[in-house]
Amino acid sequence: MPLSPDEVELFERSRARLEAIAYRLLGSASDAEDAVQDTFLRWQAAEREHVETPEAWLTKVLTNVCLNQLTSARARRETYVGTWLPEPVLAGDRMLGPLDTAEQRESVSMAVLTLLERLSPNERAVYVLREAFGYSHGEIAEILGITESNCQQTYRRAKQHVSAERARAEVDRATARKIVAEFLTAANNGEIQRLVELLTDNVTSTADGGGNIPARSAPIVGALAVAKFLRGLFKPADVKRDLVGGSPALHVATANGAPAVVVVVDDRVIGVMSLQVTPEGVTAIHNQVNPDKLGRASRQWSASEHEEPALHVW
Repeated sequence: MPLSPDEVELFERSRARLEAIAYRLLGSASDAEDAVQDTFLRWQAAEREHVETPEAWLTKVLTNVCLNQLTSARARRETYVGTWLPEPVLAGDRMLGPLDTAEQRESVSMAVLTLLERLSPNERAVYVLREAFGYSHGEIAEILGITESNCQQTYRRAKQHVSAERARAEVDRATARKIVAEFLTAANNGEIQRLVELLTDNVTSTADGGGNIPARSAPIVGALAVAKFLRGLFKPADVKRDLVGGSPALHVATANGAPAVVVVVDDRVIGVMSLQVTPEGVTAIHNQVNPDKLGRASRQWSASEHEEPALHVW
């Protein structure tokens, strides 16, 4: 039976929430869009007169669509070239969902989305629905088809795993932006010692080129090693300009609720460097340069106003 205007409107009212759930579950904006579209098709085909609570029905269907995607994604990522990192989403994108609490901001950070890759699909679903969206254990158990006790145990395991490796404290936005600006200046000027001071001793730098753009396949660990890598990254070279199609402009911005550097050439995003900033300094750098994962960010960047670049490189 065709959807009525009210049924279409009901789904559209739920779309932003569904996208936000799917993005946290999948770590990919494009895959999240596909999951939401699949959910819409299932809504269209459902016997809707028997659906008592449409919002809960849509959440359950979407979650199970995402669980199926996660299972197949694990197989695909076994052959992924280099390090897999989540697809960054810039500030203002509705796919980020609610960012009112520390838990909500953390659940969409690049650091936590990367950690969630190590969880089982069910652990990831329980963690996301509980931490970011406040679903009760009873509601989550109904969505996943498990007992409430099993849900509680799964949540404890997931939370313990994530808590063991995540950053312990946030810094305010103004302080974070100041640190990022100093970080860029030091990297561009080749100030190795200043970079070391801005980084924590155990800082890690990872990059995802997806086989499309050259990127280190293994993380770089330690303040001095990361500082030297950054100095090399910022050194001018014709081959770099040829690779990206020009001289990039670097903007201090926000991605996934955290400070970031958006790298732009001709109004096209060619990289997003997400920084995990703590009171002790920058503790993690996630460099997304795979063009397959920058399409949404690039479209959003072109359609929005933004500040002048912090600097131009190369």
